[in-house]
Amino acid sequence: MAGTRTQADAAREAVVEAALGRLGLDAKARLLSGQDTWTLPALAEIGLKSLVMSDGPIGVRGVHWTADDPSVALPSPTALAAAWDPALARRAGALLAQEARRKGVHVLLAPTVNLHRSPLGGRHFEAYSEDPFLTGTIGAGYVAGVQSGGVGTTVKHFVANDAETERFTVDNVVCERALRELYLAPFEIIVENAHPWGVMTAYNTVNGTTMTEHHHLVNEVLRGEWGFDGYNVSDWMAARNTVAAIEGGLDVAMPGPQTVYGDALAQAVRDGKVAEAKVDDAVRNVLRLAARVGILEGAEPAVTEYPETVDGSDLAREIARRSFVLVRNHNAALPLRPDGTVALIGAAARDARVLGGGSATVFPASVVSPLDGLTAALPDGTLTYAVGADPNTELGIADKGFELRAVCRDREGNILGSGAAPNGHIQWMGPDLPDGVTHDALHTVELTGTFTPRDTGPHTFGIKGIGAFRLTVDGTTYYDDVQRPAKDDPFATFFGAPVPHAHPELTAGRPVEVSLTHVVEFPENIPMKVVSFTLSHQEPRRDPDELIAEAVEAARNADTAVVVVATTERVESEGFDRTDLTLPGRQDDLVRAVTAANPNTVVVVNSGSPVELPWREDVAAVLLSWFPGQEGGAALADVLTGTHEPGGRLPTTWGSLTDAPVTEVVPTDGQLPYTEGAFIGYRAWERAGRIPSYPFGHGLGYTEWTYESAEVRGTTVTVRLRNSGARAGREVVQVYLAPGEPDTDRPARWLAGFAGVEAGPGESVETVVELPRRAFETWDEETGSWIFVKGSYEIQVGRSIADRRVAVTINV
Repeated sequence: MAGTRTQADAAREAVVEAALGRLGLDAKARLLSGQDTWTLPALAEIGLKSLVMSDGPIGVRGVHWTADDPSVALPSPTALAAAWDPALARRAGALLAQEARRKGVHVLLAPTVNLHRSPLGGRHFEAYSEDPFLTGTIGAGYVAGVQSGGVGTTVKHFVANDAETERFTVDNVVCERALRELYLAPFEIIVENAHPWGVMTAYNTVNGTTMTEHHHLVNEVLRGEWGFDGYNVSDWMAARNTVAAIEGGLDVAMPGPQTVYGDALAQAVRDGKVAEAKVDDAVRNVLRLAARVGILEGAEPAVTEYPETVDGSDLAREIARRSFVLVRNHNAALPLRPDGTVALIGAAARDARVLGGGSATVFPASVVSPLDGLTAALPDGTLTYAVGADPNTELGIADKGFELRAVCRDREGNILGSGAAPNGHIQWMGPDLPDGVTHDALHTVELTGTFTPRDTGPHTFGIKGIGAFRLTVDGTTYYDDVQRPAKDDPFATFFGAPVPHAHPELTAGRPVEVSLTHVVEFPENIPMKVVSFTLSHQEPRRDPDELIAEAVEAARNADTAVVVVATTERVESEGFDRTDLTLPGRQDDLVRAVTAANPNTVVVVNSGSPVELPWREDVAAVLLSWFPGQEGGAALADVLTGTHEPGGRLPTTWGSLTDAPVTEVVPTDGQLPYTEGAFIGYRAWERAGRIPSYPFGHGLGYTEWTYESAEVRGTTVTVRLRNSGARAGREVVQVYLAPGEPDTDRPARWLAGFAGVEAGPGESVETVVELPRRAFETWDEETGSWIFVKGSYEIQVGRSIADRRVAVTINV
């Protein structure tokens, strides 16, 4: 199912078998265990170079996660899915392969194709959609693009890793039908259509078995039924048991050097607990990957000619504007009038949030904020700016106004090495240390430099991290003690909240010396050596009512008010789930006050996943910008001024938490039952009879479309539509399949296909959508097989799940 083997594949396989035959047990076991955080060991005896992996999915970190080696930062996966364009996803993948080759990376740890089961999922922004077909189709385009550049992908997190709460230990109890029709479906689509070279198994347990040991789902389904022939790597620190992992189909345990494989695996073979043939199977998969990416001597790489070079900034800007979803545009408030004045409002308009928190974070060379983008696009004198309301109710990473260096010292205080720090966050994983620094010699890291405030008043400084710290600002030491985690979480240093420790009065424009020294310790229970801590900062907290009043005055004096509202890293990030869908701080109050002063208010929502918009019917326009990547502000200017239309359609339903049908993400006694079965997203909303704020597939452009006809021959749908507006545009034609007879066991309708079309004013265009056989099938738990459900179906074609324009009935 995963693809037909070519002559080149056979030749690579011969090299793999020959190399495998020359390896002893210890070397084979060592190859399956990370030698450090990101790499597998080289084996000179078979001409194998060290395999390098790196986090994604919106950029390539590389082994050195630092701004000294910047990365292109594309829009979030929710944004990419909102474009509803697999070809665009493929182009994004090709760019990331280009980035990976530049950074010496062979395998990208992406894409994330878990589903938006609940809007509370903290890592929602890093996955594509609530719909398995859309997720799989976009994911397949992404994988094909990356691998067209000779770089492997690792489709993750296999499987049902749909929330963050207790993610290391939670047992997700999922019925077989839901697993097949929803959670496994994107992986299956990608394996069938894009032939990924890797899969990452998740931390969580499914139906009583942890995923790194899940023989049924990995060996019988992924490899057996689907024919997957790539390598299976654990999520970092997910592998727990040597024998169970190798028997369950896990090929590589990461990170190293302390894993359940290596010496432990070799000993298990010698003790008769594991057959060496099992080890050979895993090594074969790793060597096949190495051959494909070109690091196994004698094997021709899978790709010998790379795609044309892509301009990262240009593509980031294109993806962003094509992902923006215009969900409301009352009285054609957008695009902006060319001769009008604009009041830009919101802290996120000045200090843009362009990506989500956690392992998806990269350091771009530059970021275009909405203020930057609109300043460049609008005539002089037509734009004003006001903060209005700051969503950052907690301290953030020390950034604007800071010039810092990291200085490493040994126990005697001797300097081992140093390097520039792009901001207050230090994260060195494994060998990622400044030149001249080793883990054995390292005792302290000092972040030191200057801070030039933008505002006068009491600034707050704090620390995120675990261990001993000394914090000094402007000559005064405010903290010299040990900071401990609130709970026993090995990732608390990465995702815990910063703790405030200093509130010095500072003057705008007057630089002060700052220093944060951390005593480095490497806990024995963490199998990788990590140096991670953050100097945190918050500007003076002005009276929120004063800030809102200033924004209201600016709005009152402008033709249009553009308010940018946003979430923060403490709202959307890997490591925790959300508890509500409200915007942080006083942002809802800000929008209401600005709208009261100027009804022509446009709200830009800068979040990676759904938030509640209680004022949405009162404002003139609402534009969802997701986390728009490094060129987000430039793309926003393109869309607001009308040089380009917003091209996005919702990849997931937006609504209130009160109405959302599936919200539970907190386990009880270690278990999280998926009691909703095969009904999540729009399937659940329709079943519950609830009306969301904005339905799946919804999105407006700057023109109008008339759907003229739909014809069906077999399972081929031909749709004809006309651009009935005044300007050129792009439409996403969505095809839904609805059973002719009501069936409470099946959704009312489901996405079965889609296509993008473009046309000028008055032009008609035709598109063809092929309906896959799987769209007519359901998983039968009694027989353990797919059943083709015969009968009458209505093919419904339109602009969203709730805006269906033409329909045709068929019998199959």
